[in-house]
Amino acid sequence: MDDSATVRQARFSQLPERTRYDDMVEAKPADPGGKAGHMYNPEGQWNFFSCLAADLGL
Repeated sequence: MDDSATVRQARFSQLPERTRYDDMVEAKPADPGGKAGHMYNPEGQWNFFSCLAADLGL
């Protein structure tokens, strides 16, 4: 083997170490007052819809 083949073999002959599931997952409690914390409000829900007929007052 030439020198580049030896270097390539040393670098790519093994798979990387396995990442544990616990290292990939973070558990934290839900934040009801955060970005996604808006509650459903039927009284004020009409202003979240985009409707051309409503915009034109039809």
